[in-house]
Amino acid sequence: MLRCRNGHPITTRHYDHLWHRLGQHLPWVAAQGISTHWLRHTTLTWVERNFGYSIARAYAGYTDKKSTPTTTYIKANLPAVAAALAALTGQPHQLAASLAELGFGP
Repeated sequence: MLRCRNGHPITTRHYDHLWHRLGQHLPWVAAQGISTHWLRHTTLTWVERNFGYSIARAYAGYTDKKSTPTTTYIKANLPAVAAALAALTGQPHQLAASLAELGFGP
């Protein structure tokens, strides 16, 4: 997500350093053990609980190349993933299907 001045993505070590520095200034970051992995895990848990397993897998960027038999039968399309992103951020997304189209709500 973040980039160096030369345009290359920052390394995991750089992310770890950023979280350490944030923890020095925001005690709750250190106390909760906030990290990039923690944010990914928390986000994907929210998506899975609100939109289902298949959409969470797609949101995470998992492919079906090495999948279990169950994942062979479940698929999430781009409008479903965009709807999850829109719900998470509270911002509209032009590719998002309506929640009613996805079977959520009235």
